Formats: sequence, C-alpha cells, structure tokens
Amino acid sequence: MKDATYWATEIREKRVSPQELIEETERRVLALNPALNAVVEFDKASALADLASRTGQEAAPFYGVPIALKMLGQNKAGMGDTSSSRLFSNHCASMTDNFVKGFEKLGLIPFGKTNAPEFGFKNITDPQLYGVTKNVWDTAYHVGGSSGGAASALASGMFPIVGASDGGGSIRIPASFSGLIGLKPTRGSMPTGPNGWRGWQGASINFALTVSMRDTEQLFKGLSGNHKASPYQAPAYEKGRQGPLRIAYCVASPVKGLVSEEAHQAFEKAASFLARAGHELVEVAYPVDGEQLINSYYAMNGAETVAMMADIEGAIGRAVTKDDVEPMTWAIYQYGKGIGAGEYVRALQLWDQAAYTMETLFESYDAFLSPTATDTAPKISHDLQSEVIREGLAQAEVLSQRALKDLVYEMFAKSLAITPYTQLANLTGQPAISLPIYVAKNGLPIGVQLMASKSCEDILFRLGKELEEAQQLIVPAYYRE
Repeated sequence: MKDATYWATEIREKRVSPQELIEETERRVLALNPALNAVVEFDKASALADLASRTGQEAAPFYGVPIALKMLGQNKAGMGDTSSSRLFSNHCASMTDNFVKGFEKLGLIPFGKTNAPEFGFKNITDPQLYGVTKNVWDTAYHVGGSSGGAASALASGMFPIVGASDGGGSIRIPASFSGLIGLKPTRGSMPTGPNGWRGWQGASINFALTVSMRDTEQLFKGLSGNHKASPYQAPAYEKGRQGPLRIAYCVASPVKGLVSEEAHQAFEKAASFLARAGHELVEVAYPVDGEQLINSYYAMNGAETVAMMADIEGAIGRAVTKDDVEPMTWAIYQYGKGIGAGEYVRALQLWDQAAYTMETLFESYDAFLSPTATDTAPKISHDLQSEVIREGLAQAEVLSQRALKDLVYEMFAKSLAITPYTQLANLTGQPAISLPIYVAKNGLPIGVQLMASKSCEDILFRLGKELEEAQQLIVPAYYRE
C-alpha cells in the first residue's frame, strides 16, 4: 500500500527522491483537485525550500514525505491561516505552531492547506470562502467535516497522509464518509501552543487522517507529548493487556434518531469478526445522556465563539458584523452572548461526569464499539437546513436566548442525526478511532468507532490491526492498486 510509510521507505532506500515525490504530489493536486476542491493552497517552491533546510533529518521516520495541513488551527509560518472565513481571506501565519513542528520533527514536509468549514463548526465542508469539497467515492456527495478537504486529499491519493483535527468528530466523520482511518487521540496527548492551548476546553485536538494502521500508530507515538505549560496532560501511555478483550457495544443513536440498515451492516461486520477473533462482546445501554451532552457542547461552542470574536475584534480594530461571517457562525455567536458563567461551568461539569462514567465502564471493558455514523455521507444536494431555520439565522441578533438555543439545536439537527456518536470522546477526553469497514449499496463507505480508556490507544491499534490484517478494512481505490 502506498501510504506514508511506503513512501518514507522508498526515499530511505533511494528508489525515489523527496524532490521527485514533491513534484509528483504537485502533479496529482493539479490533476485531481479541480474536481474535488480539497486543497485550497499549495506552493511547491516553498516545499522544496523547506526540504533543502532539513539537513541531518534523513533518519526521521517520515523524512521527505509531503503532508497537507488543515486550514484551521495548523499553522506553518508563511502559509495561509484563514480558518476558512472571509474575515481572514488573505491572512498568513506568522509562526509555526508546536503541533506542526511535531510533523516537521518526524521529517514530514508541509505542502499545501486543505479545505474546512468556517471555524470548523460543521460536519460537512462547504465554506463560502472556498466552496464545497466533494467525496472521492462519488462527487455528488459530501466528504464530511470539518477535516473534509483533508479527507478528499488523502482518499484521492494527492497526499499519502494529511493533517486533521477533531473537536466533535471532525477526523472520524470524514474518515467514515471517505473510507479512511481516523484517530482522535487522548486529550492532552498531542502538542499544543504556543497559542490556543485549550482548544474548545480540551474537546478539540490535532492529529491526522491515514490509510494504514502502521502510519496511524507510528505517527501517534512520534507526536505524543505536550508542553508543560499545557493545561491538559494525558496520563502515561498504557500497553493493552494480551489475550481476548471485553468489548461493550451499543448501536442505538445517543440522540434517539434512526440508524440506517447500512450502519447496522457495518457494525455487524466488525462485531462478527471481533467475536470470531475470540473477543467477548457485550451489549450495553448507551452510557450517557446524549441529548444533555450535545446541548452542553453547543453551550461551549457559543461561549468560546464569544471569546474568539472578542480576540478577532481586537486584531482587526472594529466590531465583527453579520456580513463578515456565515449565518451559522453568526447564530452561534449571538447564542453565546447570552450564556452566563454558571451555565458554562455546568456544561464543563457535565463533561467531567461523563468522563467518570466512561472510565467506570472501562474498568469492566477494554473498549466500546459503536457505529461512527448512522448513515453514509449525505448528498450535496440534500438540504441540511430549512427555510424556517434560514429565516431564524437571518434575524439571530434579535431573537431571545431561548429561541437562539432552539435555533442552534435545530440548525444542526439533520447533521447530528447522521453523526451522533463522535462527540462523546471529545467531551470525555478519551481516544476513539473510526475504521473503514463497509461499502454500502450506494457505493459509499461507512465506518465503525472504537473508544478506549484515556491513554489506551494501544487497544485501538491492536483491534485496528487485527481487522486490517484480516483484510476487513475498505480503503479508497487508489490504495488498492
């Protein structure tokens, strides 16, 4: 398989040069990107100059391999830093952040930025600034979000590995929709700073999308670690126990929505294999109140958006207006203005209680299995809003706080119905991985999700490798050649 490890080996054994691989990456972006709109910025000259500066790095595990960064929270000095918002359409990063420095330490060469929804609020990728990103499996469908451009860039073979981030499923959702492997690591396990230490109060974390378990594991172990100044520090990495594992599972949607037959089939394929492999699977009720947690998540989004807008206003020297941002962003901002300190603190306390509940579950079980999504990716033509919602968004600044809370819930309702499983791991801080297990009748992939106790990524790596080695995982066509 032509994953990042493959290309790093080709470079190490001098069958291809890093310069040739950068040239080939540019060719593929130029050929494939017009149909997908995955990459919104790339500069071969800068990548080659970066490569030339990497003297003495030849022994790094991914030396010379190009990687695309997400146009949201992954900053390389001189590259675009727009958050996919018109507010920053010409803004470039003034410094390289610690996470991207981690990529560079491993030998990866940042080459281009990928599309994302404005400020990462959606589980699809269609910012007004850049336009919609399309699914490699069928361009009539969404690719997911917020790491949607990353998913299409990887699934198409433009890049063998891509930077991504996950604040509510933004790695795992496009992984499920695109036939990729998507790990959301344990809170505090990835480098943060020197700005943005908290990342939605720890809900958001950087990592990558991959097509192989070897890339996933090697990248995780190479990046793991955080600055002492970080408010979140992961527990020491734990090796999973040997022998058969106990795996709890639940298929029911945590927000009481419908689960498609396709999602059931994907789940059954994974569960049946794991049972045949000797693991014990035990059905449990969904461990937490999903609707209560999602409301606390939206409250956090609102309050954090108010703080973000205050910083933006300080930087641009004027007030942010509704014409500066997309309607959904504006509504979240207006909702956040009415969230008091007490409500915000209670939301975070709910997260802590959910984390305790899940860690209690993991005292009896090694992992928790569920679908990643209730269905395959939605069609781009499918309206995830309504005229009533759009009318509400247009007048968000004059609505009552109660009406704004309802509006925020409703504007996400159709999207949430498809992806209700992923937010839990963000709020509890535990690791979760989406594995590409099934292709539906419409020709699109769908994944399953595994969660584990904090710093027990080893359990996820073990189960992922068991499925991969038994050829149970379904990757995009480029990687099956």
